[in-house]
Amino acid sequence: MNSKLKRIGILTGGGDCPGLNAVIRSVAKPAMLYEGASVIGILDGFEGMVEGRMRELTHLDVSGIVNLGGTILGTSNKGDPFHYPEEGTDGIRIVDASHRALKHYADWGLDALVAIGGDGSMNIAYKFSQLGLHVVGVPKTIDNDLEATDVTFGYDSALHVATEAIDRLQTTASAHHRVIVVEVMGRYAGWIALGAGLAGGADVILIPEIPFSWDRVCEAVAQRKWGAKFSIVCVSEGARPEDGKIVVKESDVKRTDPVRLGGIGELVANRIQEKTGIETRVTVLGHVQRGGSPTAYDRILASRFGAMALQTLTRGEFGCMVSLQGRDIVTVPLKDAIARQRLVPRDSQLISTARAVGVSFGD
Repeated sequence: MNSKLKRIGILTGGGDCPGLNAVIRSVAKPAMLYEGASVIGILDGFEGMVEGRMRELTHLDVSGIVNLGGTILGTSNKGDPFHYPEEGTDGIRIVDASHRALKHYADWGLDALVAIGGDGSMNIAYKFSQLGLHVVGVPKTIDNDLEATDVTFGYDSALHVATEAIDRLQTTASAHHRVIVVEVMGRYAGWIALGAGLAGGADVILIPEIPFSWDRVCEAVAQRKWGAKFSIVCVSEGARPEDGKIVVKESDVKRTDPVRLGGIGELVANRIQEKTGIETRVTVLGHVQRGGSPTAYDRILASRFGAMALQTLTRGEFGCMVSLQGRDIVTVPLKDAIARQRLVPRDSQLISTARAVGVSFGD
């Protein structure tokens, strides 16, 4: 081990997802058992780093957690140190509190930090690396929208939940000859809707990357009225019509990205029923996609990511993110990891496969 690396900090930032605890375990266990390092768990993500909340992890803390969803450290998507919300007499104001995080890093005697999170957390990690912190990032997000890795852990688990939901909704849609609209997460990337829609046998899939026509969506549903007599429409929360914008549920100034998406499913369901006369229902899966135990794939991927993160630290390689490329776990510079989002290409084989079996994308 790098002799200078005796105290390792670890945090989970942004939204929770299955697999976070598997990463914590695969960093902390070997660090303690074989490298003689102390592992400091920073509580509630970067917010805890600003506020000074941490505890030293023990062997017991990281035993028996590989199958647990959520995170034993807690997390926050409103704790960006460079865009930090502070309550005052005049309400909430946004400040740069990064100096407070840097002070706690020094006060805790940390030699390096493992930051587990999505694109927002990787952006924060990159900024801290530019300020001299020894940081290694681990990519997680159910949205699967980080370009620098083939897949993020959490995606497979969310995909499994969404697919099972569509399977269950198929039976009730068929029994009542209804259209059921299923709204799934994914923000500005359509990977969950595309994967779950294809695996679950959805008839219409609406994703952010392909703006849809109301007429074509309704035509696709109406045509099935004389055959199967029911339809499943899988809608990504970031999908939008050709002549419209994404549907925003609310705005939260405390977040770096203040937009909270939601509501497109209800809009689609109402328009379908109005135009076709077919009874239509909507199911919003919401946070159920982020909860529960990780799939075997995500447990293994998260464990591999964590193990590589520790190996990277011991090599003295910082300012990077671990990444799955092909069959191998490698590292990429954080700067490259945050360069752009991983969106569904219009020429994706998944899209062409879905079209080949009759799925409409409303275009």
